Amino acid sequence: MAVTRGFVGRRAADSSRVPPGQYVTRDFPVLSAGPTPSTPLDAWSFTIQGAVESPVSWSWAEVQALPHETFTVDIHCVTKWTKLDMTWSGVSLDTFLDATPTQASYALAFSDGGYTTNVPLADLRGGRAWIVDEYDGRPLAPEHGGPARLLVPHLYFWKSAKWIRGLELRQADQPGFWEMFGYHNYGDPWKEQRYYGD
Repeated sequence: MAVTRGFVGRRAADSSRVPPGQYVTRDFPVLSAGPTPSTPLDAWSFTIQGAVESPVSWSWAEVQALPHETFTVDIHCVTKWTKLDMTWSGVSLDTFLDATPTQASYALAFSDGGYTTNVPLADLRGGRAWIVDEYDGRPLAPEHGGPARLLVPHLYFWKSAKWIRGLELRQADQPGFWEMFGYHNYGDPWKEQRYYGD
């Protein structure tokens, strides 16, 4: 794993906001499984495919025209850092999923660079997940997953796939990149579900 910026400082953890085993950082560490991809915005799209009547895609311009929300959440990384009060802007996954009726129960998120991660579809609905394109009032930087990333803040951060390009909806679960290398299949930070068997 490439770590392209260090951790800066630790703060005492508030147990009502910080899961067990985590420490609070003021920095926004960058951890990636490979090099940062670069896709021109005019070639970028977000697609929902798989167990749907027909695949649906949105161009960058079409995503920008959708209703955006700005919200503040805490993020918890499996490498044990937590960053509080992170402000993002993006489109709720509900907006995309409502346009693509399905009987599927799972999603496999896929990204530029070949990264994948699996998430139960229920965890992407109900205002719990977004496709974000801004962080802290600015366009999302490439090292943090820009132009757009999946954000599922109630799960460990590896589930919030950087450089997102789509979801493959599935009837059966399929482990993604880190899950095949021994990370927990679900990744609940409050249960410390870091690795297989946790």
